[in-house]
Amino acid sequence: MSSGLIGSPANVLVVEDEMVLRMRAVDIVEDAGFTAVEAVNADEAISILEARSDISLLFTDIQMPGSMDGLKLAHAVHDRWPAIKIILVSGQVNPSEAERPADSRFFGKPLAVEKMAGQLKAMIGAGALRIVPNAAMVAANAHEAVLTAENDNLRLLLEQAGIDASTLLAQAGIDAKEREAADKLQKLILGELHHRVKNTLATVSAIASQSFRAAKSVEHGQKAMEGRLIALGRAHDLLMQVSWANASLTHTLSGATDPYDSNGGRRFHFNGPDIRIMSGAVIALAMTFNELCTNTTKFGALSNPAGRVEVAWTIDETKHRLRLTWTESGGPAVEVPTRRSFGTRMMESLGQQLSGQVHLAYEPSGFVYSLDVPLNSVIAAS
Repeated sequence: MSSGLIGSPANVLVVEDEMVLRMRAVDIVEDAGFTAVEAVNADEAISILEARSDISLLFTDIQMPGSMDGLKLAHAVHDRWPAIKIILVSGQVNPSEAERPADSRFFGKPLAVEKMAGQLKAMIGAGALRIVPNAAMVAANAHEAVLTAENDNLRLLLEQAGIDASTLLAQAGIDAKEREAADKLQKLILGELHHRVKNTLATVSAIASQSFRAAKSVEHGQKAMEGRLIALGRAHDLLMQVSWANASLTHTLSGATDPYDSNGGRRFHFNGPDIRIMSGAVIALAMTFNELCTNTTKFGALSNPAGRVEVAWTIDETKHRLRLTWTESGGPAVEVPTRRSFGTRMMESLGQQLSGQVHLAYEPSGFVYSLDVPLNSVIAAS
């Protein structure tokens, strides 16, 4: 992709707690010709708005942890900064016009790229950056169209499932009171299923776009996307085993690295106390370790038969923090990359999402990844 700078672009504040979806939203904003400013929750967004006066539009997810959700944030921004335009997005709820701030817009997930870019331009004017898509981005747009069609099919299938279930209950002779209770349970289950699948589709859409965005070719983009989707699938498999409650940190890390441990050669070494971690941390760590594994097998320690990776973590009970380090050794000499890849951006976003910090060190002896996060951002409640 190439871009030409025409003038000073307007700033759009993107608020989204899910790292991959936030990166996808940032790309939509930038492809529309604007500059994105990122926040992971409402509190951070308010702090940014209080510190600067150059934000033209708020682009926020509705479901977010913290002191307020995206809808409350939108109302707070409309009251305090009425000149700021507002776009709300969600994969679960669809607020009515009366529930939203005046003149705001709402879009469901997965986000349709062209529609979103057009709405941004309509609300705050033409962007200052002119984006020229390459062949890989054309392929990504094709994937986007397929995912949107799949989401429509999913909605129809879920609606039909509801009709079929009601018919079966009636044929079974279940009385009205029991049928009403069953209907409520069925609607709850279908609603949760619809929400989770739509969120997954949105994440897959974002991964596809990011994989093709920086790819040298369509083939490279496809391989990168496949690896990331496989990693996401493994994380979901692990969570299914524990009913999406929490999972072992050791099992999460070993599950992410096992496919890269050639012929059981024990090239990965783990050292740290096992703890139960939340589902969000499971997915984020699995995706991050997939990036680390992919990079080390291509360019790092594991591209060399003698290379090794040590993953060590400690828990600081006094400061209530988890510190994890990935250290490579025995590989080729390390070179500092000339650009920030999607994998690098995702690993850095992980630290922000978990309220912590990520540090990447390109030491001559081997690449080092460090993660330092508050315990309450990852550890599962007992």
